[in-house]
Amino acid sequence: MEEQQNLEAIMGLIMFGGNAKSDAMEAIAAAKAGNFELADQKIADAEESLVQAHHSQTGMLTQEAQGNHIQVTLLTVHSQDHLMTSIAFTDLAKEIIDLYRRMDNE
Repeated sequence: MEEQQNLEAIMGLIMFGGNAKSDAMEAIAAAKAGNFELADQKIADAEESLVQAHHSQTGMLTQEAQGNHIQVTLLTVHSQDHLMTSIAFTDLAKEIIDLYRRMDNE
C-alpha cells in the first residue's frame, strides 16, 4: 500500500470512528429524553460509520496479509484506538438505550 493510500485509510479510521462515537453519544442523549426513534436512527448511523471504518481497516490488513508491510506509526496506532473505542462505545450505548427504554415502559 502506498504511503498516501495508507494515510487515507488511517484518516478514514479516525474520521469514521469519531463519527460513530458521536452518533452513539447522540443516541444516548435521545434515549434519555425519551426519543427512542431518534436513538435507534443514531445507533444505525453509528453502525454505518463503523462499517466504513472497517472498510478502511480491511484495505490495510489485506495489504499486510499479501506481504506489503505497512509502517506502523503513532498515527496508525491512534487510528486503531479510535476504531476500537468507537466499537466498544457503540455497544455500550445500545445497552444504555435498552435500559432507558425499559425505564420508560415501567
